[in-house]
Amino acid sequence: MTRRLISSGSTFEAQIGYSRAVVDGEWVFVSGTTGFDYAKMEIQDGVVEQAEQCMKNIESALQQAGSSLRDVVRVTYVLPKADEFESCWPVLRRYFGEIRPAAMMISAGLADPRMRIEIEVTARKR
Repeated sequence: MTRRLISSGSTFEAQIGYSRAVVDGEWVFVSGTTGFDYAKMEIQDGVVEQAEQCMKNIESALQQAGSSLRDVVRVTYVLPKADEFESCWPVLRRYFGEIRPAAMMISAGLADPRMRIEIEVTARKR
């Protein structure tokens, strides 16, 4: 089995010591991904905009891993404010509406107060 590390170029990965994603055989584990635009290391204020950026970041990591959103089998959403989750649903439905992975939403604090959503996925390459 082959294990491969995927990087987004985020400074967080080197500072904290993790990979954006890890490919282990047919499985792809994408780390909790926030709404930062990792190329610029900037984050927008709105939770909906952050959810959109999270999905773009996840999609990029999956592509680098030789996978896609269609392969996602599990997703976990983490938001500091649970009442903001519903406003993200249209964005999430656009990306996952037909895929319909198993899902969980947790309300918890995030590492940076600017972060309003973090999304983690697991995919199985077909």
